[in-house]
Amino acid sequence: MSGNNVGPLLAIESSCDETAVAILSTDGQIIAEHVLSQFADHAPFGGVVPEIAARAHLSHLPALVKHALAEAGLTVGDLAAVAATTGPGLIGGLLVGAGFGKGLALAAGKPFIAVNHLEGHALTARLPGLVQDGLAFPYLLLLLSGGHCQCVAVEGVGRYRRLGGTIDDAVGEAFDKVAKLLGLPLPGGPGIERLAAHGDAKAFAFPRPLSGRAGCDFSFSGLKTAVAQAVGALPPGAIDQKTAADIAASFQAAVVDVLMDRASQALKALPEATALVVAGGVAANQAIRTGLQSLAARRDIPLVAPPLRYCGDNAVMIGWAALERLHAGLAEDGLDQRPQPRWPLTALALPVPENVSAAE
Repeated sequence: MSGNNVGPLLAIESSCDETAVAILSTDGQIIAEHVLSQFADHAPFGGVVPEIAARAHLSHLPALVKHALAEAGLTVGDLAAVAATTGPGLIGGLLVGAGFGKGLALAAGKPFIAVNHLEGHALTARLPGLVQDGLAFPYLLLLLSGGHCQCVAVEGVGRYRRLGGTIDDAVGEAFDKVAKLLGLPLPGGPGIERLAAHGDAKAFAFPRPLSGRAGCDFSFSGLKTAVAQAVGALPPGAIDQKTAADIAASFQAAVVDVLMDRASQALKALPEATALVVAGGVAANQAIRTGLQSLAARRDIPLVAPPLRYCGDNAVMIGWAALERLHAGLAEDGLDQRPQPRWPLTALALPVPENVSAAE
């Protein structure tokens, strides 16, 4: 299938607790998109329950696809290809989304493209219109979410070099755990950010793990423990709204400092970076964006962050990653591709031209 005449393309995302469908034109314009959150289904359990998530995907996905096609004025026969997240993620959700996408593609005689969820985040910064004249390779990706926290050199489509990652908790996981300590609902990021806006970021002297050290690895377990100890040291009933806001603000400030320090180290390892890119659900946090913006400005490169609606899991990024691969001549029919709960970006490493560093 030629990358020059592909489109429209239907994309499916079901790796966690959002059921999402999008239809993109050959040049990446969004024709239709829908995201159905399962927040209400999981809220009583304090976190995502994989079995509930998989059943919800199975229940809602057919109707979402039908609705997206109707909104776009298309039939399945009008599609040039079908793409779906095939990993990493919760295996139940991946089986539902990839299985539905494969069945749709097979029945309509269309190619199926298996997409790596992390590659979707990695290439979101190249969505049409986000950066004037497009974002050139290589750039530094700071991927921040509930399950991932890593620095990646994005050297091209299919060429990713991991510079560092978390040695314990992901940053989104740390937000969730602190939110739980403060009695906030999950996901914890939005609640922490709202509460922090009313607090004093210097009220609590929380640690900045690994700051100043060489390398690009992260650690958030010690910071989370410090917050737990601060909460535990307060007298019963002493966490009033002001104290909770101060804890949230102090925690968030520590996270921002850590991310800026680690990104600074990563930029030293990738001096040719055209931009600092932040993606993933935690990239929606405005304090983090502001801190990284100041770092990027000091390095005289732009900070590129997706629109807020594309920070979390969505099918637009899956469709765009599929299009990028098609246009680069890298997409193969993925009907034999099995869903993979673990599928690191570095596993996508491809042969690269001479004088270009190979992905690790």
